[in-house]
Order: sequence, then C-alpha cells, then structure tokens
Amino acid sequence: MSAEQQAVRGTAPAVAFAILVGVSVTVLLGVYGKVHDPRFFSVNVAGFSSPVAVKAWLGTVAFVLAVSQVISAMIMYGKLGPSAPAWIGTVHAWSGRLAVLASVPVAVHCLYALGFQDGTARVFAHSLFGCFFYGVFVTKMLLLTRKGLPGWVIPVAGGLTFTGLTGLWLTSSLWFFQNNGLTF
Repeated sequence: MSAEQQAVRGTAPAVAFAILVGVSVTVLLGVYGKVHDPRFFSVNVAGFSSPVAVKAWLGTVAFVLAVSQVISAMIMYGKLGPSAPAWIGTVHAWSGRLAVLASVPVAVHCLYALGFQDGTARVFAHSLFGCFFYGVFVTKMLLLTRKGLPGWVIPVAGGLTFTGLTGLWLTSSLWFFQNNGLTF
C-alpha cells in the first residue's frame, strides 16, 4: 500500500464522522421541522414590503456570496489561472461566513415559524434543500479542520453546499421574484 493510500485510509474515519454528523443534522432539522408546532413570527425589516421579501433578498445575498465562494475556490485551486492572489483565501472565507450569516434569519423563520412543509412540490423541495444545506454545511465545516484529506474532499463538500444553497434560492427567492418582481 502506498503512502498516499495509507494517508487516505487514515482520514476515512474523520470523513465518515463528518458525514454522519451532517446527515444527522439534516435528519434532525427535517424531523424537528415536521413534528413541532409552528409558531408564527416575523422577520420583517424596515423598508421591505413583507417578511417574504426580506427572506427573498437575504436568500439572494447568500446565493451571490455562494457564487463568489465557487469563483474564489476555483481561483485558489488554480482552475481560473496559474496563480491565486494572496488575498483570495480571505475573500473565500469571508464570503462563506457572510453567506451563512445571511441565511440564518431565513432558516430560523422557515424552521420555527413554518416548519417542514410538503404541500406542493416546490415547497417540499425547498424544505428538503434547507435541511440538506445545513447538514452538508456542518459536514464541510468539520472537514475543514482536518489535515491530510484527499484533495477532492473539500471541493466535493463545497460543491454540495453550493448545490443546497442554489436549490434553496431557486425554490424560494427566484420563485418570489418571478411572482412579485424585484420588489423590496
């Protein structure tokens, strides 16, 4: 067995643990969202026409920041040029932090005020994407603390995180804008 194979084998428990924790978060959010009694409260912000408009715009901010995550990751991994500027890692880290920060008020409102819903295909997909996004986000954060992972692990975790947030944006913010215009 080569040294690389031994290193990968040595990191397998850490990867498996991170995935298990992420799957647990996904399932727990879905179960909690489905079984708890939703308690309506508002995330309305001055200047916005409704709580749904606030959520649509916060979701859009998170999505735009997630796109910058993908672009900055591609730069860091040398996919968009031969060398990355020194500041790109900082941009990548902060765009990720801000994306999650923008998503939290939306997620809290969806989880506690609305719960996991399955009344329509769009709403059901949105509920699934929400649980998936936070589960895979937890997985990615746990993996980031590990050294010696195979080179594909973090990009796959990042890609799945982006996929979850993209699904959320498509089933919520984009839907809102298509039905209401780019209204505040």
